[in-house]
Amino acid sequence: MCELYVKADPILYESRSRSLRIRGVVTTLRLENQFWELLREIAEVDGMTTNQLISKLYDEVMDYRGEVVNFASFLRVSCTRYLASRPQRSADVLSLVQSR
Repeated sequence: MCELYVKADPILYESRSRSLRIRGVVTTLRLENQFWELLREIAEVDGMTTNQLISKLYDEVMDYRGEVVNFASFLRVSCTRYLASRPQRSADVLSLVQSR
Protein backbone atom coordinates (compact mmCIF):
# COMPACT_ATOMS: atom_id res chain seq x y z
CA MET A 1 0.00 0.00 0.00
CA CYS A 2 2.71 2.51 0.91
CA GLU A 3 4.33 2.19 -2.53
CA LEU A 4 1.55 4.34 -3.91
CA TYR A 5 2.72 7.14 -1.64
CA VAL A 6 6.48 6.69 -1.33
CA LYS A 7 7.01 6.33 -5.07
CA ALA A 8 5.44 9.73 -5.76
CA ASP A 9 7.61 12.02 -7.83
CA PRO A 10 9.29 14.44 -5.37
CA ILE A 11 8.37 17.35 -7.64
CA LEU A 12 4.73 16.77 -6.65
CA TYR A 13 5.35 17.60 -3.01
CA GLU A 14 7.81 20.38 -3.66
CA SER A 15 6.33 23.72 -2.59
CA ARG A 16 5.99 26.64 -4.94
CA SER A 17 4.92 30.20 -4.20
CA ARG A 18 2.76 32.27 -6.49
CA SER A 19 1.79 35.91 -6.24
CA LEU A 20 -1.73 36.88 -7.12
CA ARG A 21 -4.22 39.64 -6.50
CA ILE A 22 -7.18 38.92 -4.22
CA ARG A 23 -9.68 41.73 -3.65
CA GLY A 24 -7.14 44.20 -4.99
CA VAL A 25 -4.35 43.10 -2.66
CA VAL A 26 -1.26 41.31 -3.95
CA THR A 27 -0.62 38.24 -1.84
CA THR A 28 1.61 35.19 -2.05
CA LEU A 29 0.38 31.62 -1.65
CA ARG A 30 2.69 28.69 -1.06
CA LEU A 31 1.34 25.24 -1.99
CA GLU A 32 2.78 21.95 -3.12
CA ASN A 33 2.91 21.43 -6.90
CA GLN A 34 0.27 18.69 -6.68
CA PHE A 35 -2.22 21.21 -5.29
CA TRP A 36 -1.35 23.84 -7.90
CA GLU A 37 -2.06 21.23 -10.57
CA LEU A 38 -5.39 20.31 -9.00
CA LEU A 39 -6.40 23.97 -8.76
CA ARG A 40 -5.53 24.37 -12.44
CA GLU A 41 -7.73 21.36 -13.26
CA ILE A 42 -10.65 22.67 -11.20
CA ALA A 43 -10.33 26.08 -12.82
CA GLU A 44 -10.22 24.55 -16.28
CA VAL A 45 -13.36 22.50 -15.59
CA ASP A 46 -15.09 25.71 -14.46
CA GLY A 47 -13.82 27.75 -17.44
CA MET A 48 -11.53 29.98 -15.38
CA THR A 49 -7.88 30.68 -14.84
CA THR A 50 -6.30 29.41 -11.63
CA ASN A 51 -6.07 32.97 -10.28
CA GLN A 52 -9.75 33.59 -11.06
CA LEU A 53 -10.72 30.37 -9.27
CA ILE A 54 -8.64 31.23 -6.20
CA SER A 55 -10.14 34.73 -6.05
CA LYS A 56 -13.65 33.32 -6.40
CA LEU A 57 -13.04 30.75 -3.66
CA TYR A 58 -11.70 33.49 -1.39
CA ASP A 59 -14.74 35.69 -2.04
CA GLU A 60 -17.14 32.81 -1.43
CA VAL A 61 -15.53 31.62 1.80
CA MET A 62 -15.38 35.20 3.09
CA ASP A 63 -19.06 35.73 2.24
CA TYR A 64 -19.99 32.44 3.92
CA ARG A 65 -17.67 32.48 6.96
CA GLY A 66 -16.58 36.09 7.31
CA GLU A 67 -12.94 35.09 7.77
CA VAL A 68 -10.32 32.69 6.52
CA VAL A 69 -7.84 31.66 9.19
CA ASN A 70 -5.54 29.69 6.87
CA PHE A 71 -6.39 30.17 3.20
CA ALA A 72 -3.66 27.82 1.92
CA SER A 73 -5.10 25.02 4.07
CA PHE A 74 -8.58 25.89 2.83
CA LEU A 75 -7.34 25.46 -0.76
CA ARG A 76 -5.75 22.09 0.07
CA VAL A 77 -8.98 20.87 1.63
CA SER A 78 -10.92 22.19 -1.37
CA CYS A 79 -8.66 20.13 -3.64
CA THR A 80 -9.18 16.96 -1.61
CA ARG A 81 -12.95 17.53 -1.61
CA TYR A 82 -12.80 17.94 -5.39
CA LEU A 83 -10.91 14.65 -5.69
CA ALA A 84 -13.41 12.91 -3.42
CA SER A 85 -16.30 14.16 -5.56
CA ARG A 86 -14.81 13.16 -8.93
CA PRO A 87 -16.07 9.56 -8.98
CA GLN A 88 -19.56 10.73 -8.09
CA ARG A 89 -19.42 13.49 -10.67
CA SER A 90 -18.34 10.99 -13.34
CA ALA A 91 -21.19 8.67 -12.36
CA ASP A 92 -23.66 11.58 -12.55
CA VAL A 93 -22.46 12.54 -16.05
CA LEU A 94 -22.60 8.91 -17.20
CA SER A 95 -26.14 8.57 -15.83
CA LEU A 96 -27.20 11.76 -17.61
CA VAL A 97 -25.72 10.59 -20.93
CA GLN A 98 -27.34 7.16 -20.63
CA SER A 99 -30.75 8.67 -19.92
CA ARG A 100 -30.75 10.62 -23.20
